[in-house]
Order: sequence, then structure tokens, then C-alpha cells
Amino acid sequence: MSIQTVCRICRREGMKLYLKGTRCETEKCAFERRSYAPGQHGQKRRKDTEYGLQLREKQKVKRIYGVLEKQFRRYFSIASRKKGVTGETLLQLLEQRLDNTIYRMGFAESRRQARQIVRHGMVLVNGKKVDIPSYTLKAGDKISALEKFKENVVLKRSLETLQKRGVPEWLEVDTTALSGVFKKVPTKDEIALPVQEQLIVELYSK
Repeated sequence: MSIQTVCRICRREGMKLYLKGTRCETEKCAFERRSYAPGQHGQKRRKDTEYGLQLREKQKVKRIYGVLEKQFRRYFSIASRKKGVTGETLLQLLEQRLDNTIYRMGFAESRRQARQIVRHGMVLVNGKKVDIPSYTLKAGDKISALEKFKENVVLKRSLETLQKRGVPEWLEVDTTALSGVFKKVPTKDEIALPVQEQLIVELYSK
């Protein structure tokens, strides 16, 4: 996916999704220059229907976490069968993904980059190599990077921005050892994403 394509996604959703990591914080960010939707009629205001709002919210969450429709439906199906609030559980399942956690720990500048790191076999979970980005972490799981990854330019650049981004409360990170612990499953308030997950529940409940 090209930079232009990724930037069009943010413009379509009407907000920065930080799909390009630190680039989104610079003057190169296309959303800063053109925050309206892409296309011939992008600057025209359009009133969304109830269905349209629900669909946009689903698309937004899918794009933030970088999951496909089939994967997303599976996460929703799992969430709907669990006890608790379905929308919150859905977001929790997405946060438990290994690629998302690598991003949250500051080992990658974006979730997309984190997926590549995991696929390339650079990550260990509880001492064992895991190359599945969708791997679901549990409370107490220990995540670490392979020794050869420690000199990676992308990693060093990402760690430089970690202080600005901050580490979530549910994670513990040791930037020197390049390791961390998934301490607990976060609450909705801790995840703090600008999404209305209830709209997604309404969409799939039809």
C-alpha cells in the first residue's frame, strides 16, 4: 500500500489514524493539507444515514488495527459470545493482538510496521518465536525482541518517539532490554480511541 493510498484512508475517515507513524506528525502528512474526503466530491458536505455512520465506524476501527473484514467479523463473533459489553470486548480483543502490542510498546512506528516485524520472526513471546501478527496475548505474557533486531534503524527511530507517545498502563516496557510484559487486558477508557464501538454493535445486530 502506497503512502498516497494510506493517506486517502485517513482523509476518508475524517481523522488521523496514524497509519504512517511519525510521518503523520510532520508537514508531509496529507491530512494536514487536505482534511476533506478524497475524490471529486470530497469537499461537499454529505449527511450520513444511520447505516452510513455505523459502517464508517466499523471501517475506521478496521483500518486503525489493520484487520480485514473476515478477521473483523470473527473478532465480533467472539466478543458477542463473551460476558460483558460487546463493543468494549471487541476493542479489547484487537488490543490483545501481538502486532498492536509491539506498536504500543514503541518497537514500531505504526501497526502496519509492527506486523512486518512480527512476520519476519523478530519477536518472542514467553521465550518462543511467534510470527503471527494476530496472536492473542494474555495477562502476564512476556514479549521480547531478538538480539539481531536491536540494531534495526526502524526500531531506534521508533524508540526515539516513545516518550512522546507514552506507554499504556497495561504494558510494562524495558527499552534497554527491548522487552516488556502484557500486564492486563485494558479497559475501554484505557484504550482511549476516538471510536463509538456501540455503532458497530448496532450494525452487526441488524
